[in-house]
Amino acid sequence: MEILGMTLFYLGMLGSIVGGLWFLFEAFSENILWGLGCLFLPFVSLFFLVIHWNKAGRPFLLQIASIAPIVAGIFLGFSPS
Repeated sequence: MEILGMTLFYLGMLGSIVGGLWFLFEAFSENILWGLGCLFLPFVSLFFLVIHWNKAGRPFLLQIASIAPIVAGIFLGFSPS
């Protein structure tokens, strides 16, 4: 069971990282100031998400969907420490 938990945990982490990088790519492709703002300033990512939902919605939803396998992996007994 621990191997399944570890696999789910790492797949969820991979999905979260891919979604985050994809979100930053979309922000930088819109404008370099959007990209830098999303990278360094709090809440700019939220504004970018709301204003540019058609570009940033899918990466955001990938990050949200990645929470489920992470939590499932933790509940199946994997401790990432």
